[in-house]
Amino acid sequence: MLDILTGNILPVFSLLALGFLLGRVGVIGAQEARAVNRISFLVFQPALIFLLVARIDVSSFPLRPLAGYALAEIVAFVLAYQVAFRVFHRGRAESWLLGMAVVFVNSLLYVWPISVLIYGAEGAAPITAIAAWDSTFAFGFFIISMELLRGGRGPRAALASMAVNPVLIAILLAIAVNIAGLTVPAPLVTALDFAGSAAPPLTLLAVGVILSGSPLVPTPVVLAISGMKLALFPVLVWVALAGVAPGDPAGAQFILNAAGPSGMMAFALALLHGVRSEAITQVIIWTSLISLIPLALLA
Repeated sequence: MLDILTGNILPVFSLLALGFLLGRVGVIGAQEARAVNRISFLVFQPALIFLLVARIDVSSFPLRPLAGYALAEIVAFVLAYQVAFRVFHRGRAESWLLGMAVVFVNSLLYVWPISVLIYGAEGAAPITAIAAWDSTFAFGFFIISMELLRGGRGPRAALASMAVNPVLIAILLAIAVNIAGLTVPAPLVTALDFAGSAAPPLTLLAVGVILSGSPLVPTPVVLAISGMKLALFPVLVWVALAGVAPGDPAGAQFILNAAGPSGMMAFALALLHGVRSEAITQVIIWTSLISLIPLALLA
């Protein structure tokens, strides 16, 4: 466990910690970090998503465990949204993103790189399948739903905004390329790989800086949502896998992913749409810290 923690998990986590430290001492300001986060979100992450989805072999997906994982995501999201909205009386958009923070694990930018280091690219196929699922269908759902939830905008304005969203465009193009069986030209692969490799470190560093300006004492809503993320969601995934794919060897990695920290994308969407983000920020902080040990134990 110690070797995995120090050799694979902490090196990736260190970029988030470095950003937090640089923000605390004032080397990088929050406004600069927000600009970097926006660039990473709109430029580098689409390249990463496109290359992952366009070249992935869908036939290799462990479909039954993936279906169970998706079912657990739906159940956990509905429960978290209701808790945030009805128990803690948060706004609809904030409650929506707090629900996203429970089910949308930082798989693409955090768990996936760690799993590749531990298991190798082929051995991490279940995590790759989850990253592809969350990066396309789950992430696309939250991008579209947040566009529709934004106040003061009609459906036409929301559709116009979605039509020029680089992440959605990358998702749709990648799915089309994959379904059509097209080969991505080697020069384009090189360019996208070069750009996409910048997304995880830049995003982790920028989010660390932004998180450094947040209070560290968790509020009741933060405790509740963090608990649902770190305890309820992995249990729901375990129950779902026991029901639809008992004994499947891929199940361990699905539970490993579920135990990961809340994804940065809930925070990024909150920034993009001007949604109150204090609770979301704290959830990311605490789940990132506390998940270090479960990830090392489960890996």
